[in-house]
Amino acid sequence: MKSRDLAPALLASLRQFPVVALVGPRQVGKTTLARAVARKLGNAVYLDLERPSDVARLTDPELYLEPLAGRLVILDEIQRRPELFPVLRSLVDARRTKGRFLLLGSASPVLSRQAAESLAGRIVYHELTPFTLGEVASGTRDTGGLWNRGGFPDSFLASSNARSLAWREAFIDTHLQRDLPALGVRIRATALRRFWEMLAHQHGQLWNAAKIAGSLGVSAPTAKHYLDTLQDTFMLRQLPPYSSNLKKRLVKSPKIYLRDSGLLHALLRIGDSDALFGHPVAGASFEGWVIEQAIAASGAHTSASFFRTAAGAEIDLVLDRPRRKRIAIEIKLSSAPKPSKGFWSGIADVKPGAAYVVYPGKDRYPLGQGVEALPVSMLGKVMQE
Repeated sequence: MKSRDLAPALLASLRQFPVVALVGPRQVGKTTLARAVARKLGNAVYLDLERPSDVARLTDPELYLEPLAGRLVILDEIQRRPELFPVLRSLVDARRTKGRFLLLGSASPVLSRQAAESLAGRIVYHELTPFTLGEVASGTRDTGGLWNRGGFPDSFLASSNARSLAWREAFIDTHLQRDLPALGVRIRATALRRFWEMLAHQHGQLWNAAKIAGSLGVSAPTAKHYLDTLQDTFMLRQLPPYSSNLKKRLVKSPKIYLRDSGLLHALLRIGDSDALFGHPVAGASFEGWVIEQAIAASGAHTSASFFRTAAGAEIDLVLDRPRRKRIAIEIKLSSAPKPSKGFWSGIADVKPGAAYVVYPGKDRYPLGQGVEALPVSMLGKVMQE
């Protein structure tokens, strides 16, 4: 098993909070990580709420869980049993010990809403993303493979590109036909797949509800509902525009990115790196992939946005981090990256503490005015500075 960067933070939270939630998409490795953490802590109980035999144990949840107060109880796919949240709150309040419950969930809004109502002040959240560069990369081959295949473990670790692509295609079908209906989503799989594919072709562009809705033959609110559904299940990111008190006309619509590059390529039927480099989406794909790497490496409580003005100033990614310097990032799929005029204008407006042009090369070097060319392989290290 590859080690996950989140493991130390997850362990630390279990030693500090009575309830810890680990959220993220299906098949990303939440259960594997939870079991690894449980082995380190020892004496844990694991319940899969998709398994009838485990669900049967919770027919009277208070009766079953109360005697386990001295052990870590892992509840997998907790969003399937929202009625458990008030019981967990009652048990925690009766005996407020650290590390009582580890909740695993693959739907952020369901888990967050129920916990907000029942477990406020008792719970801390961690999101497990697909593999990041820091977790897998030992050379340029790993870097290119992670971008091409995406970070889902079964996709990245597949024995061939064909098997990786087949896994991703099956994941998309399962997500549409089984996972979303199980979460109570009442959208036809064919309609949502068409919408998902349409977003893949517009990856990295500004959200235009009227255009998308017109193409689908639905209303703008319906298209927005589709968008939020994919975001709420960790498939998509709505990157918001930078907000400030600058006296400039700023773009107000979010930019839309599919969060996993491998799923993006599967939806576009891109099978390998050769096909990817020859595809018109290559630059936008690399941009979205780097954005995910940067956000994942930045740590909790980071605010991510993009900057664009009507006058043409533009920064692909602005990261505001608690008690650390603001970072501005331009992303170029080029061996000799050159910042655009709009990037220099954006730097003057945003005034970051550090600025980089991230590219798929090997050397880090200055570009002038405090801006550096930064290989994507060094991104994780820089984000920790």
